[in-house]
Amino acid sequence: MYLLTYLYEEKESVGFLTDDKGGVVPAADVFSKLNVPAPSDMLSLIDMFEGLDITAVNEAASSCGTIDIDKVKILSPIPYPRRNIICLGKNYLDHINEVKSLKNVSGDIPAYPIYFSKIAYPAIGQGDFVDSHSETVKELDYEVELAVIIGKEGKHISKEDAEDYIFGYTIANDISARDLQQNHMQWHKGKSFDTFCPVGPYVAHKSVISFPPRLDIKSYINGELRQNGNTSQLIFDIPAIISDLSSGITLYPGDIILTGTPAGVGAGFNPPKYMYPGDKMECYIENIGTLVNWVK
Repeated sequence: MYLLTYLYEEKESVGFLTDDKGGVVPAADVFSKLNVPAPSDMLSLIDMFEGLDITAVNEAASSCGTIDIDKVKILSPIPYPRRNIICLGKNYLDHINEVKSLKNVSGDIPAYPIYFSKIAYPAIGQGDFVDSHSETVKELDYEVELAVIIGKEGKHISKEDAEDYIFGYTIANDISARDLQQNHMQWHKGKSFDTFCPVGPYVAHKSVISFPPRLDIKSYINGELRQNGNTSQLIFDIPAIISDLSSGITLYPGDIILTGTPAGVGAGFNPPKYMYPGDKMECYIENIGTLVNWVK
């Protein structure tokens, strides 16, 4: 089951993808067949999804009419997250090694997860432009990441129960201004400029992804393969992240957690390979899809 937020005939809606990903089934039509009030957006869908029969939802979706995918504009699955995006830093060993020479960046393997938050209000979506902010930013970088979307409220969640609190997964590109990130000696501002968080194109419901996810993860800049890893290489895997993060912090439906990026970011090359207006970014994660954006 794959879900998306889309624009069709000037109306923003949430829907399901057909199995071949060539069509969109409006969620309103699916929930009408289930005699359930239709969700107004992805957040409201997530809020109500916990109590639904997944098999019944799939059967209802398969019996509804579809909209050709080429006739819709795919938006970020959650254009306006309820809270800041929660991010993991230094969560792939090869990425730690490639950036350890940067100013104010340690090459030590973290003993505990490194968290930071990222403003994404809005989070941009498929095909949208990332503003280079060239008047301020001189070292614009990319980071493909597996994003976990929380499905129900929880606190003090055990590793064994972590999957129960997940709604699904999507792709995020953690755009970063490396110069600001280093100058400020922390990561929040350099990762929170407007348009610095493309997310999408779809949400893969957890029922279609094995747990914990072991998915190929790649990024391409102007067709050149830059990052090439697998989510099995996470230093802190998803059960560990959810358990640790929820210790003392309540997680809510719709919360988005970025799990870190593998080696191959622009800052890791010698000389660095930063981005400029006109560059095309493609972020791929196996069994989810490809998120495409351009630098403006």
